[in-house]
Amino acid sequence: MNEAMYNLLNRRSVRSYTPEQVPDELLDQVLQAGIYAPSGMNTQGVRLVAVRDKETRDLLSKLNAAVMGSQNDPFYGAPCVIVVLADPDIYGGWVEDGALALGNLCNAAHALGLGSCWIHRARQVFDAPEGKELLKKWGLPVHLRGVGNCILGYPVEIPEARPRKEGRIVKIG
Repeated sequence: MNEAMYNLLNRRSVRSYTPEQVPDELLDQVLQAGIYAPSGMNTQGVRLVAVRDKETRDLLSKLNAAVMGSQNDPFYGAPCVIVVLADPDIYGGWVEDGALALGNLCNAAHALGLGSCWIHRARQVFDAPEGKELLKKWGLPVHLRGVGNCILGYPVEIPEARPRKEGRIVKIG
């Protein structure tokens, strides 16, 4: 099995992290994989915001948890959060484009020895006034929409793969 296939088949969502921050060298590679994800009609409307500042990371965690009505850390202690945003005015497939970027981020993280997990609720966070204020603070257009968050860090443990359900593939011809 080639290395790319091995990484695709063995990546798992990580939900426990060490406090060690992701270094620039690895973060830059993960981000590059994200912006190289396919986009409809090559619109490249996805924006990535890498957050390693603890205060901002904790604010994002608090806003995300509030959407669920929780006070727990939905980022599982990961020291880095990549917010995936997209421009709905450029292309109607902005959600799908953001999802492809998130997949690339998670797969690249695994290939580089990092743990990752896709965390939802970015849409609700960045549609709210607090999210719009963050977009302004970051110098981004306020009409951008949240697609998801990719949390990153060094895993405490990597979960085992669960068995795959049968009957999920159909071949015609």
